[in-house]
Amino acid sequence: MYVLVSYDIVKDKTRNRVFKFLKDYGTPVQKSVFECDLSRDHLEKMIQGLEKLIDRKTDKVRYYPLCRQCTGRVVISGWGEIREDEGFEVV
Repeated sequence: MYVLVSYDIVKDKTRNRVFKFLKDYGTPVQKSVFECDLSRDHLEKMIQGLEKLIDRKTDKVRYYPLCRQCTGRVVISGWGEIREDEGFEVV
C-alpha cells in the first residue's frame, strides 16, 4: 500500500527524530513529506512508532493512503529527479 505521510512537529529535536524514523519506511520527497510503500503490518508498526515520538497535543502527523492506480496518475512539476521505480509523470 502506498501512503503519503506529512507531519507538522513543533520541537526541532522531535522533528529530527521523526525524520530519521520515517527514513526506515519511505522516501522523503519534501522537508516534512514522505512517500511510503508498505504492507499493512509495516504501516501499523510505523504509526505505532510515530505515536511514541510525537506530542499529540502539539504535533500532527497525517497519513494519506493511495491506491496503486492513483499513484500512476501523480504529476510532478518542477525540478528534481524521478527514480526509475516511480511511475510518475513529469510535466
